[in-house]
This record gives sequence, C-alpha cells and structure tokens, in this order.
Amino acid sequence: MKIASIAWKEVVTTIRDRRAFLFMLAFPIVLMLILGSALSNAFTDSLSFDELKLAYTLEDQASPVESYWNGFSTSLASSGVAATALSAEADGQAAVKNGEYAAYAKIGSDGIAFYGSSKLTVESDILQAMLASFANRYSLAMAAASQAPDALPSLLAAAGSGTYVRETSLTADRAPNSMDYYAMAMSTMIAFYACMSATQLFRSEKLRHTALRLTAAPLSKGELFAGKIIGSTVINFVFVIAVVAFSRFVLGAEWGSHYGSVLLLLFTEVLLAVSVGVGASYLFKSDGGSSVVMMVTQIFSFIGGAYFPLSGMTGWWVWVAKLSPLYWINNALARIIYSDDVQAMWPTLLLNVILSVLFLSLCAAFMRKKEAL
Repeated sequence: MKIASIAWKEVVTTIRDRRAFLFMLAFPIVLMLILGSALSNAFTDSLSFDELKLAYTLEDQASPVESYWNGFSTSLASSGVAATALSAEADGQAAVKNGEYAAYAKIGSDGIAFYGSSKLTVESDILQAMLASFANRYSLAMAAASQAPDALPSLLAAAGSGTYVRETSLTADRAPNSMDYYAMAMSTMIAFYACMSATQLFRSEKLRHTALRLTAAPLSKGELFAGKIIGSTVINFVFVIAVVAFSRFVLGAEWGSHYGSVLLLLFTEVLLAVSVGVGASYLFKSDGGSSVVMMVTQIFSFIGGAYFPLSGMTGWWVWVAKLSPLYWINNALARIIYSDDVQAMWPTLLLNVILSVLFLSLCAAFMRKKEAL
C-alpha cells in the first residue's frame, strides 16, 4: 500500500508538471508529422514520368516487323510512351542528344540499333527494357512461324500486344512508409526519453526540501525506491501509449496486429530508460547526471535511427548503431509489425530487463549506503 501511494504521488506530480506533460506528448507527435511529411520520398521506390518520348525509324516498311511494330506502338501508347516515327533522312541521334527524346531506335530486319540519352538515363533504361522485350517476342514469333508460315500474321498480332513492363514485389504492402517509420521511431525515442525525467526522481525531493521528511516517514528506503520507480515507469509508459494511439488512429500509422507484443516491448524500454536515469543520478553529482543522460539520449537517438532510416547503412555505421537501445527495439518492432515475427521480441525484451535489473541493483546499493536520499 505504501509503495502504491508513492507511485501514485509520482504519477500525479508528473501530470501536474505541464512542461514535462506537453513535452512528452507534443514533441514526438510534432516530430512525427514534420519528418513523416518531409522525408516521404525516402520511403518510396517508385518514379513517375509525365511521358516517355521514343523516336524510331523503320528501315524496311515492307518487312514483317512493320505489322508487329504497329501493335507494339499501340501498347506503348497505353503505357504512357509517345513513339514518334522519323523519316530516313532525320538524324535521330542528334535529336536524342538535344534532349528532344529519351531514346532513338533504328529498326531493321536484322535487329534494333538503340541510342539512349545520357541526360535522361532512367527514361532511357525503361525504353531499352521495353525494346528488348519487343525484340525477344518478335524473335520468338518468327521462330514459331518458320514451322507454321500460315500462322505468321496471328503470331505477330499477338506478339505485338500486351504488357511490356510488369512490376512484382515479394513483400507488397509490407514495408513502412515515412509516417509508419517515424511513428515507430518517435515512440521508441520518447520511451527512452524517460531516462531524463528519471534523473530527477530523488534529486527533486532534495530541491523541494522534502527528502528529510521522506526519510523520517514510516516507510523503508526499499518501499520509497520501488514506489518511485513504478510511478515513473507507469506514467512514462502512459505517454508512450498516447503517442502510439495518436499515430495509429489519427495518422493511420501501421502497428501490425500484435499489439500486446509491441506494448510489452515498449514497456521494457521505458523500464530500462528509468533505470538508466536513476543510475546516472547516483553516479554523477548535482546536475551532472541530467547533462550526461541528455547527451547520451541524443546520441542514441541519432545513431539508432530516430531521425533517419538505417536500412541502407553499411560498414562501421552498422556496428555503431548497434550500441543504441533504440536500434535493437526498432529492429524488433519492425519484425513484429511487418513480418509477424513475434519471437523477435524475446531477445530484445530479455536484454532490456537484464540491463534494467543491473542498473536498479546498482542504484539500490548506492541508496542503502547513503543515510539520506
């Protein structure tokens, strides 16, 4: 009962601190909105073009390739490609160099001579892939027609139509967009920010001149210690739940279907953060603990992926990122949310709990040796 009273007192004190209350709620939500909107292009692999311009010349108008090409150009038009026929005297390569077209193709019975733009490389590569598909289909149709010449017209008509670019994803719709990513990243970051308020758990009693009254009260140091740790962990976890709920129901961020696993992992992160903060308050005198924790928190947030995704990082940066608790937790959450890998929670959860126990044991030992708080 005494522990519950101390914990409730800690919860009420935090809620009454308007600056802390607004910081823990407004700060991650504002960052989520800013970063999620500003960096949306970093989370998409798609490109859009107004129109792909292809110039071509048919060297032999009477060859079978002409009928095949007519069907192919119709398919190109439906795919957003503007194919323009040039006369035999026109210089298609010069037109490509001048930026009039993304590519130029000279089509003959013996093959296709392709000239791509060095300025519009993406568009040129797309057109090259389409023409390669055209050439392969035409060769297949001609090989089949050699065995059945009467079927040549129908083969060419069928070969010249259809889709020439098909996109297939092995993980369709199972990758985070910018808002999904920053909803997760800001939630884990604000969970770890609990260590900053935890540095003041016992120091605040000294500043308010209530430390002596607490030590004289009919409760043990263990009860006081447990009550404050529980209260701080609970109220900070409530802030995290509020941020997660806002991102899910207001911003529409993806949190998967394993809400229990997600929240349990975030709870152990808050417990770890509170343990680190209290430990720092005992290891460093005066406001030294707050300063050190603030600096470490920012470093962990930066290298742990709170401000930018780490999926493309390689080499030494990956090893540095693994030092951050946010890196472990973000990776575990991503596997739970997007791969339904609930088992990924356990290594990170156990690591959080073990580190929390170590820090809290260290704090309890320091508190036992001191007469006052």
